[in-house]
Amino acid sequence: MTAPMSAALALRQALYARLASDAPLLALLGGARVYDGAPSDAAFPFVTLGEALVSDGAVMPEGGTEQSLMLHAYSRAGGRREGFAIAAAVQQALHDAPLALSGHRLANLRATTAEVRRDGDGRTYHAVIRFRAVTEPA
Repeated sequence: MTAPMSAALALRQALYARLASDAPLLALLGGARVYDGAPSDAAFPFVTLGEALVSDGAVMPEGGTEQSLMLHAYSRAGGRREGFAIAAAVQQALHDAPLALSGHRLANLRATTAEVRRDGDGRTYHAVIRFRAVTEPA
């Protein structure tokens, strides 16, 4: 018997599928450059799924979970403009998106913040896009 998929993993898979098929985002990235874990030789710009903080179902009604999610976009276009454009496209693709989750129901998905900063190498700009999600058992 297969164990049921966690809400966090189900949401992560749905986020990836949505971003990997979003035409406006892919146009900004110059192709299919959305990763769960980016390869070391990834072409710029690209987006990666990042960290997730999952609040246990014991604190949510009916066994739901609350998740704080971070996605990352990396650019070397020489300024913050491309980073902000990619962050906006990620927010547009995901905010209130009706994602289908395996074994769970997405009650709410909201973009909360986005920031773009220069990385320590001096040439890479890093956008951090944060979301809050609430899931419930199916």
